[in-house]
Amino acid sequence: MVLLSFDIEEFDMPFEYGKNIDFDDQIKISKAGTIIILDLLKKHSVSATFFCTATFAKNAPDLIERMIIENHEVASHGYYHSDFEVAHLVESKRVLEDISHSNVIGFRMARMMPVDEHEVSKAGYIYNTSINPTFLPGRYNNFSLPRTFFKQKGVIQIPASVTPLIRIPLFWLAFHNFPLFIYKQLCKWTYNRDNYLNLYFHPWEFTDLDNKQRFGFPLYVTKNCGTQMHDRMDIFIKWLKLNCYTFGTFKDFLKTI
Repeated sequence: MVLLSFDIEEFDMPFEYGKNIDFDDQIKISKAGTIIILDLLKKHSVSATFFCTATFAKNAPDLIERMIIENHEVASHGYYHSDFEVAHLVESKRVLEDISHSNVIGFRMARMMPVDEHEVSKAGYIYNTSINPTFLPGRYNNFSLPRTFFKQKGVIQIPASVTPLIRIPLFWLAFHNFPLFIYKQLCKWTYNRDNYLNLYFHPWEFTDLDNKQRFGFPLYVTKNCGTQMHDRMDIFIKWLKLNCYTFGTFKDFLKTI
């Protein structure tokens, strides 16, 4: 099963590069990218999981409603994207359930940072997908963690997909920067070994990020963004379907393990 997921948050990433962006623009850009994603998934009749911050959901309830209507899963990405307190685990779940009218059982920590699994369990989540089991300089070193799903403190952990052996991450930056035929082969290798893929992206990747003065992003972030990102994802989904890969939400995946 291919688990496509999207971290739907207020677009605060420019802050990491010393740039300011006002809140209205953060929401506007994330909304625009989310609509592009939803339209693309609808075109291919593919279900995905949207990890939403409560802040985004409160500012775009119509998009949360659309996710549910179009058979996607809404899960938690915290209350805010740049601030975390333990209480946010419960609070974000409550807000998302109120807006989506669905049961929120999954969590992903902002920026895939560590989170106390005991608190995740206490907040009522069944699964957590906050682990990228690879090494990224300046971010994390998770080579010691399992590469595939496991259970910890009562919570099912579903790490982001990395290749067998050398653990090449298959996350959003790889999708932007690897030639697409190489990315496809890495996915095929990983799927054949694990029988599933857990791939994650963001709505702002589907918008134009090339304005360095405004956003401050390096080339490895902006490469193949906007229209190119949409076209690459379109080709990628077509390739997956042509090769008879199945798609599902994390809720669907839990029924198979």
